[in-house]
Amino acid sequence: MSILKKYLKTKPVCKATFTLESDAAREALSVALVGDFNNWDQQTTPMRKQKDGSFAVTLDLEAGREYQFRYLINDQTWENDWNADRYARNSFGDCDNSVVCL
Repeated sequence: MSILKKYLKTKPVCKATFTLESDAAREALSVALVGDFNNWDQQTTPMRKQKDGSFAVTLDLEAGREYQFRYLINDQTWENDWNADRYARNSFGDCDNSVVCL
């Protein structure tokens, strides 16, 4: 799992590419990226399966903010990104991931 960040020079935007690697996807049929940036809507940000079996999606996120997120596999299993910038507690008692775009 990884998050690749590219900052635009012309505006305060971070192009963040989220990748759930094939070993973490466990032969998933679908993976969604769910978080603050899409109001935790499980349908808004589906990830695309790559040739190597991983899933990826790129979002334009406002720089200078922190975004919490998780991966949702097959509409039922939540997965953290263990390479996230840091982790934040949620109201359900487990950890959400977060990425910081500065």
